[in-house]
Amino acid sequence: MAIITISRQFGAGGRTLGKLVAEKLGYAFVDEEIIQMLAKQAKASAGGVESVEKEAGGRLLKYITKLVPKSFVDLILNDQRGYDEEIYVDLLYQIINRIADEGNTVIIGRGSQYILRNRKDAYHILLVAQKEDRIRFMEKNYNLSPKEAALVVNKQDQRRMNLYKKLGKEDYDQPYLYHLVINSSKQELRKAADIICQLVAPDR
Repeated sequence: MAIITISRQFGAGGRTLGKLVAEKLGYAFVDEEIIQMLAKQAKASAGGVESVEKEAGGRLLKYITKLVPKSFVDLILNDQRGYDEEIYVDLLYQIINRIADEGNTVIIGRGSQYILRNRKDAYHILLVAQKEDRIRFMEKNYNLSPKEAALVVNKQDQRRMNLYKKLGKEDYDQPYLYHLVINSSKQELRKAADIICQLVAPDR
């Protein structure tokens, strides 16, 4: 069993790459939006995470509602400070570690390369690209105008920076954090997926 984390510059094609890898290996695919929704929904009620089941797909449906222990949810609900950043980060660590415990999963974003950095069964991938290529990727794949695509890329770059500030990290694009760094400006995503699969499962 293995876990693959994919960190990426927005618009480099990380979600597309993650889906390709998960499909080739038969792994579960966990998008950063699912993790974020889980963390936020857990505050609403002990059963709140059920609302994201349909987004997860595959075998995640079997255990998604068990990712957050009820005792931890109760702690959040009873906390008088409200749902602050410290609680969010604590819950993020809980969720990502529980997903990783299931194994055979591709996890996109949410600082998973830091949270799982000490696991021997985790492979960490960084996907980068030239900014102009990231903007073109958003135009092509999301039917955006050049202006809209540039705005989205800039906004999401800032959002990514803000997340890592919450985690107390500033070195998130440094190569030494990762097993493999791929530049999608120079490497087609399907070939990149093959490279990752060869790294993780060379005997397949």
